[in-house]
Amino acid sequence: MVKVKQRINVNKGGRPKVDIKRDQQLTVMCNIVEKKIIQANAKRARTNVSVFLRQLGLTGRIVVKTLPKEVLQFTGTLNHMAANLNQIAKKRNKGDDLNTLDRALLNQEVRGLQSIVKAVKNYLT
Repeated sequence: MVKVKQRINVNKGGRPKVDIKRDQQLTVMCNIVEKKIIQANAKRARTNVSVFLRQLGLTGRIVVKTLPKEVLQFTGTLNHMAANLNQIAKKRNKGDDLNTLDRALLNQEVRGLQSIVKAVKNYLT
């Protein structure tokens, strides 16, 4: 009897697939002043020019997603910590030992995570 392995859909990470891919380009002609104004408006709406113009063209209005400054700082800190931990993990997975600087960085990140957890708990209670 031959066993047939069933292929299981494993999430390999990366960017998720989209149902409808945006692969059509639309060019808008404008002068340099208009371009700068559009770019400034997109920046103020906290989005890029493409998304800004698409939303404006499809709905006639721009939905501005605003997050409190503290949330933006918090997510920035977490992203920075994740990048540092990822570098250390890659080094360890290659079989390299951590040097003194890496160990200090790891300890610093652990303390940072502990303080974030404490701050979140204090905020929620």
